[in-house]
Amino acid sequence: MVELADIFRQHGSAYRQKYAERMLPSHHQTMRAIEQCRTEVLGGHVYHCPDCDETQYSYHSCRNRHCPKCQYDAAQQWLQRQQDLLLPTPYFLLTFTLPDGLRKVARRHQRMFYHLLFRVSAAATQKLAQDPRFIGGQVGMIGVLHTWGRTLAYHPHVHYLVPAGGVDMDGNWLPARKTFLLPVKALSKIFRAIFRHALRKWSCFKDIPSAVWKQDWVIHCQAVGNGLSALKYLAPYVFRVAISNNRIVKITNQQVAFRYKATDTGKIKTCTLSVQEFIRRFLQHVLPKGYVKVRYYGFFSPSHRARLAYLHEQLVKSQPDEPALEKEFQASDQQADSVLCPTCGQVMQKQKIIPTYERKPP
Repeated sequence: MVELADIFRQHGSAYRQKYAERMLPSHHQTMRAIEQCRTEVLGGHVYHCPDCDETQYSYHSCRNRHCPKCQYDAAQQWLQRQQDLLLPTPYFLLTFTLPDGLRKVARRHQRMFYHLLFRVSAAATQKLAQDPRFIGGQVGMIGVLHTWGRTLAYHPHVHYLVPAGGVDMDGNWLPARKTFLLPVKALSKIFRAIFRHALRKWSCFKDIPSAVWKQDWVIHCQAVGNGLSALKYLAPYVFRVAISNNRIVKITNQQVAFRYKATDTGKIKTCTLSVQEFIRRFLQHVLPKGYVKVRYYGFFSPSHRARLAYLHEQLVKSQPDEPALEKEFQASDQQADSVLCPTCGQVMQKQKIIPTYERKPP
């Protein structure tokens, strides 16, 4: 199977030589980390099976958040940590997308635009949620930044997981309608207006086409079930990278072919790009160093965890016939640290540590 690391190892050097002056330090770091992930360069451990005498080499992962090999375990750990936030109520997925006319400027000022995308979308949602025609109080929001489309095109948007209801000034629960959270057309206008006002103080405002402020901005809202199913739905957005290894089909004649699902038909198609264009598209989704892509607003914010606990108690008491949400994402530390023998399936014993840069024995 072809992996992203193979593409970087084979063609990364030529890409770096051609674009060295234009590449950000974070791009260099990400490419190097993915190239070295789970190789002898990072060291590891040697495991031995006492039952069948099998030897297994396990190399360390790079732990880079843009590496497709390192994100599954991180997603499971995040799921475990989020369960205490769950409320026994339906949830909605609310998505805010930057319009095409802003994306060229956003790509040049990523940290600032991503910050505005989060702050403004959350503010617009809270403003409309306060309207008594809809909820009449504050809502809770777990937001995740996502920057790519299906063919790796630059497509910044934020997904919010929002319970179906809010709280009033006294901390009492205000349920929303089961199939409706907020009117997206009204929310779109508020989002656009606040974003324009916030952006006016930045010098890049003059680079924005005037048509951007007259068009409809895309906001999507859909019901996603109860707390556990909603978390499962959101988790891939939290830790998914721009492309997974299983989507890459082949590398031939300086071209990369990968699969994607067409938005309009849902059919699986193949996109073929030059190697350099493929690497360029991937790297534009590398986040600024230290940037936090998961954020909490309203009664989900860390400063309101006492209020969240009170809400949970309210909802459990008001729904005595509803089954409690069971914690599904509990992992055993012993299982997490165990390596099973590929031959007989028994737990293998850690035999030695492979230092960094030591080569695998023949």
